[in-house]
Amino acid sequence: MLMQSNKLGLFLSKPVAIFFVLIYLSQSVLIIYLVREKFDLEKQINFQRKRISELEEKLQILQVIEDFQIGFTDDEKNELAEVISLECKKYDYDPMFLMALILTESSFKRGQISSKGARGLMQIRPFVGRSLADKIGVEWRDSTTLFEPGLNVQMGSLHLFEMILEFKDIRKAIISYNLGETALRSRVRLNKPLPKSFLNKVVDNYNMLKEKYQI
Repeated sequence: MLMQSNKLGLFLSKPVAIFFVLIYLSQSVLIIYLVREKFDLEKQINFQRKRISELEEKLQILQVIEDFQIGFTDDEKNELAEVISLECKKYDYDPMFLMALILTESSFKRGQISSKGARGLMQIRPFVGRSLADKIGVEWRDSTTLFEPGLNVQMGSLHLFEMILEFKDIRKAIISYNLGETALRSRVRLNKPLPKSFLNKVVDNYNMLKEKYQI
């Protein structure tokens, strides 16, 4: 009789055990689902935050262009804002820094030509522009290519990056961008003091833009 009771107890415990196993499995599945949902939601939130941050940055860039540019159409201003944003991501520049350099070189004026023949927003000389055009994979027609604002910024951004890699010093790179690589190397070799006027203007413009436009 006792054996029968034990068997009956064992028999009755199986469905109970199965029931608890099912509850455990269902809870585990629910927890996994909730964790995945939370993870996906966080990914979506982070993605949206990133998009908002990118849009805010582009609006900042466009606002600077709007305030300082002379002679550009609305389409050119929008294209320029897009190019500056992309180039800054490519080379890890602060957009305000790149625009400070543009502001110092050309004051954001269309069709600028320096006394040394440098052209466009980032004041690139034709022989340098021809080499840079090959590197970024665009057609070099003649020096008028440098008056295309988007291409000029692409070339100038690459040229500055090359100077940073060459001199391993952002300040020397900025001086070299304005003075010329050969002239800067000659000064360094002869232990001559480096000209600081252009560098100081870039820094002043950068600080001004950061203070005025930083969100």
